[in-house]
Amino acid sequence: MNKTKKLVFAGLCVALGIALPMAFHTIPNAGSIFLPMHIPVLLCGLLCGPGYGLACGLLTPLISSFATGMPPAAILPGMLCELAVYGLVTGVLAQVVKTPNKTANIYLALVGAMVSGRVVSGILNGLIFRAGKYSLQAWVTASFVTAIPGIIIQLVAIPVIVLSLRKMNFVQELQRS
Repeated sequence: MNKTKKLVFAGLCVALGIALPMAFHTIPNAGSIFLPMHIPVLLCGLLCGPGYGLACGLLTPLISSFATGMPPAAILPGMLCELAVYGLVTGVLAQVVKTPNKTANIYLALVGAMVSGRVVSGILNGLIFRAGKYSLQAWVTASFVTAIPGIIIQLVAIPVIVLSLRKMNFVQELQRS
């Protein structure tokens, strides 16, 4: 993908990251269950690379919070960091992880980013953003237990989308830059 195509796709991911949660938030607590904002950020990192993924991870929750109030201000800092890590790490791992199996490469980048983002979010929430009000139990519950449906959706949908876009020659596998 050339720079213009990456920029357009990253912009589309930011827009999707704002629109998808609005559709899901008609259901109570759906954002923390289905994680709709995460999907476009992870896709952007996988398809456009670490710089675009990082920008998408920073801009999506920030613009969404200002435009829609979601995520709320109290949750925004932790979510900004989590999504920024998702976009950055998926992009880096998509460039670096090269096994003979292209599906395995996607899953390694995806799972690596999902774990990294959750760990960074938990550490920052515990030490800075919600110090004294955030426990290991709260982190495990929010990041893993409540989020199981969203994690499953990500693990099923994102590889299918990436492989489909590659098959249609819309995008190529990321190379080391």
